[in-house]
Amino acid sequence: MPAATTIKDVARRARCSIASVSRVVNDSGPVSGPLRQRIAAAVAELDFSPSEVGRSLALKRSRTIGVLVPSVTNPVFADCLAGLQDAARRAGHAVLIAQSNYEAGREAEAIAPLIAERPAGLVLTVCDPASSEARRRAAAAGIPTVLLFNEPAPAVGTEIDVEANAGGGAVVTVDNRGAGRELAAAVLARGHRRLAFVAGRFESSDRARARFEGFRDALTAAGLPVAPPIEIDFLDGADHIDLTEVLARLQPTAIVASNDLLAIGVMAALRRHGLAVPQDVSVAGFDGIAIGRLIAPSLATVEWPARAMGTAAAAMLLDLVGPRGGKPTAARTLRLPHLIRPGGTLADAPVTSCLPLETSP
Repeated sequence: MPAATTIKDVARRARCSIASVSRVVNDSGPVSGPLRQRIAAAVAELDFSPSEVGRSLALKRSRTIGVLVPSVTNPVFADCLAGLQDAARRAGHAVLIAQSNYEAGREAEAIAPLIAERPAGLVLTVCDPASSEARRRAAAAGIPTVLLFNEPAPAVGTEIDVEANAGGGAVVTVDNRGAGRELAAAVLARGHRRLAFVAGRFESSDRARARFEGFRDALTAAGLPVAPPIEIDFLDGADHIDLTEVLARLQPTAIVASNDLLAIGVMAALRRHGLAVPQDVSVAGFDGIAIGRLIAPSLATVEWPARAMGTAAAAMLLDLVGPRGGKPTAARTLRLPHLIRPGGTLADAPVTSCLPLETSP
C-alpha cells in the first residue's frame, strides 16, 4: 500500500518550505500569490489531506468559475461555454477554461491549475463521472461542482448530495439514451433495416455510450440485429474514418454517428468509397451544431440547447455557492429537452443494396 502523502512531499513538489505549505493549508499566515498557487496545485496533484485542503480552499474563494470540457473546438462545447460565460459575467464571476482532449488521465492533470485558483465552483464534462479522478479531486478540495452533459452519477467524497432520493451530484444534461432511441426509430421509420453506429471511444464519453444504448434499444425492439459499434478517437478520428470493413460486412443503408462532427466525417468517408448520401447511405448524428444546417445535404440530427445548458450549469453552480451555504434551492438533476431535426442526409432506404465499393483515387 503506498505511503500517505506528507507535508514534506507537498513542499518538495511546490519547491518551498514546509512552513509555507502549513500557512497555506491552515490559512495561518501571509504567502505570496504565485507561491500560494504553486502550493495549492501541489496539494491537489498529490491529494494531500483532503479534509485540510477542503477547509483551507473553502476560505477566501475567488470569484472565478473553473470549467473543464473535452474540447473547446467542438461547436457544442463552444456554445455551452458561451452561455456559461455570459451567465457568470452577469453574476460578477470570471471563467477559467481547461480541456481534457477526451482523455481521462488528462482530466486530473487539467483540473489541478483550476483548483489552484481557489474557484467558487467547477463545471465539469468528464469521460466517466463514476470513476473520474478529476471529480474526486474537486470533491476532496471541497469545491462545489456541477456536471455538464454527463449522465447523472452518485456524489463522491465531500461533494454535496443535492438529490437525496437519487443520491447523485448536481448535473445539467439531456436524455442521451432516449435521444439515441428516438433517432434510431426515426431512421427505422424510413425503411432502413441494416444500420451501423460510429462513435467516439466509449471510455472517453459516457454520452456516446448512452446514445448507443438507446440506438440498440430501438433496433432490439424492432427485432433487428445490432452490430458492434465502430469506436474511433474523438479529436482526429473524424478525418480518418475507415468504413471499408463495415460496408463490406454489413452493407448498411444508414449510419448513425454519436455526434455531428463524426457524422460529417462519415459522409466524407462514404464519398471516398463512391457512395452518395442519402441516395446510397443515409447519415444522422447528435448535437445539432450549426454547420450541420449549412452543408449540403443538411445533416439529420438530434438537437439540444447547448447554450442554454451552459447558462443552466452556471445558474445551478451559483445557487450551490450562494448565501444558503451550499444548500440547493431546487432539484439538481436538470434534463433539458431535445428534438429530432430532419435533414437531407436521411432518406428512405434504397431499394437495392449499396453501390459496389470503389475507393476514389
